[in-house]
Amino acid sequence: MAQAGFSKRLTRYYAWYTLLFIIFLISLAVLEKEGVPRAWIGYLFMFSTIVIYAGIGVMSRTSDISEYYVAGRRVPAVFNGMATAADWMSAASFLSLAGGLYLQGFDGLAYIIGWTGGFCLVALLIAPYIRKFGQYSIADFLGTRYAGANGSNIVRVLAVIATIFISFTYVVAQIYGVGLITSRFTGVDFSIGIFLGLASILVCSFLGGMRAVTWTQVAQYIIIIIAYMIPVTWLSAKHAQTQTQMPIPQIAYGSKLSQLSAKEKLFASDPKEQEVRAIFKQRAEVFQQKIQHLPASWEEGRLELQHQLDELKSGNASLIEIKAAARVLSNYPKTPQEAQLRWTDAKNNNLARAEPSVTTYMPYAAKDKNESDIKRNNFLALVFCLMMGTAALPHVLIRYYTTPSVRESRESVFWSLFFIMLLYITIPALAILVKYDIYTSLVGTEFSKLPSWVTYWASIDKLNPLVNITDINHDGIVQLAEIAIDGDIVVLATPEIAGLPYVISGLVAAGGLAAALSTADGLLLTISNSLSHDIYYKIVDPNASTQKRVTISKLLLLVVALVAAYVASLKPADILSLVGAAFSLAASTLFPALVLGIFWKRANQQGAIVGISVGFIVCVYYMLNTHPLFGGSVLNQWWHIAPISAGVFGVPAGIISMVLISLMTPAPDPRTVDLIDYIRAPDV
Repeated sequence: MAQAGFSKRLTRYYAWYTLLFIIFLISLAVLEKEGVPRAWIGYLFMFSTIVIYAGIGVMSRTSDISEYYVAGRRVPAVFNGMATAADWMSAASFLSLAGGLYLQGFDGLAYIIGWTGGFCLVALLIAPYIRKFGQYSIADFLGTRYAGANGSNIVRVLAVIATIFISFTYVVAQIYGVGLITSRFTGVDFSIGIFLGLASILVCSFLGGMRAVTWTQVAQYIIIIIAYMIPVTWLSAKHAQTQTQMPIPQIAYGSKLSQLSAKEKLFASDPKEQEVRAIFKQRAEVFQQKIQHLPASWEEGRLELQHQLDELKSGNASLIEIKAAARVLSNYPKTPQEAQLRWTDAKNNNLARAEPSVTTYMPYAAKDKNESDIKRNNFLALVFCLMMGTAALPHVLIRYYTTPSVRESRESVFWSLFFIMLLYITIPALAILVKYDIYTSLVGTEFSKLPSWVTYWASIDKLNPLVNITDINHDGIVQLAEIAIDGDIVVLATPEIAGLPYVISGLVAAGGLAAALSTADGLLLTISNSLSHDIYYKIVDPNASTQKRVTISKLLLLVVALVAAYVASLKPADILSLVGAAFSLAASTLFPALVLGIFWKRANQQGAIVGISVGFIVCVYYMLNTHPLFGGSVLNQWWHIAPISAGVFGVPAGIISMVLISLMTPAPDPRTVDLIDYIRAPDV
């Protein structure tokens, strides 16, 4: 009865919260109509939402060990599902997934299928059993399950290392996203934006641990879903007035697929489009010539730019022209090796834009059967890695320690899937409707009449424009081949593309910020709790008081957060690829040990040590050997599998090695067998 009353109070509190947030949104819309500057709207959105999250953190502060680590194990299934969905909806999911579908089409569905399928594995294979175990972390479960007769902590330490490695990469990406969104919509410096967001993260997780993080994530999910639904529904209604007459985006976008395919065929046969693609091909050939004549071509180019700058200085050139020429010279490659890398990238980009568009709405669409087979294999490999990785992500799994019972942990996974589904079935709709809007309202437009959102997004990053629309063939008309859009801005730019007021742009930014903050909260807490509980308490000082354990966790949280913020402030390259690769690492290192530890009594400590190590080594070796970011080459790929799917080799390697070593070494002791029987027994 007490739990039922608690659930009713939560429902009432969050109903009022949702109503007040809608009133706040309407108030900002009124202020915009009355002429309040856009910058102030952005400030109000960013800082008001951060204050809300910080306020929940302050109200939820605690030093109780159970409340701090697992929210007192009293979070109702529905609310834990909302918190898990917010924890899961990182900046990558909120901002980049629609952009991936916009650019990749069917191939981008691998992320949606893999991630949702992963939660099915969580429900069937892991969540109920770790809840029955009833401790505080994933490393705690693995360390206890594989302690052996001598009570060794080797597996516990390996699990903590894997947890830190996977979670730290994630949290850097989230803090980076916080800085990006805050700086773009408030005008503050990127580094300042990072630390503003970090302050909100720390207030939530530092003061109240899992209790504060849980109730903050529920509030963040409400903002995330409102921010995503309003612009896509408006865009759907915009086209329904003259086309489908069906303003429900999840249904309306289906009718647009055939129209987009027809338009792309029309564009491909347009002489002007072919003219633009021919220019891109010529540019690629120029870069190829430069690459072939290195290092002489690099030296000639540098001398030519220096000569041009000297001529401008000695002539009557304006200061602006001289500064522009000096900037071009300073950005020139410093060495022939750097020139080769940059010119190769430029050549490949031009070749990609020179290719006639191939429809991306059919499964594994390609120019020939061999390329189609490669696409299919990569699609299935990515789905496999994302499913296994999702089922082994520590920051997701620890959420199921917070429910009152094993039964509610199962129900919680259902609600997690339901709340994630609300967003995931909308993402393809947004991607298709935005593309349809661009094809119908932007392609064929005169360059002198480009919409304002193009100029705005192109001006944010001068060196690497997020939107680049250039009149390549100088005919004054926008062709499809002349449009280059960064996938990460598709969601953020949707309100402006749809013609919505700026207040909705601020709402979407607030949604992206909520997604980044919610995931960062969970990840930081996962890292600090693993260090404080599994290393400090279980190994260093088993006699530590509960107050000391919580204090150590808070101090570690602060240190990890500051280190992650510093790394994020360096603007690490290709961070989203690293986050994607983290799924393969989670799958390769933790998934075999978790599943075999629950369902195979013969799995032992020696097998777990070898299985975790071999899975990690195989996965990392393949990534380093095949990913250009790490100095690898695509020529080293096995069966043309992309490095992001390295787990397709790491998982089997981990399972096989774990099974073989377990069979070759003594069986687990009776205490371990009793533990397995206990966690697998029905909860009564």
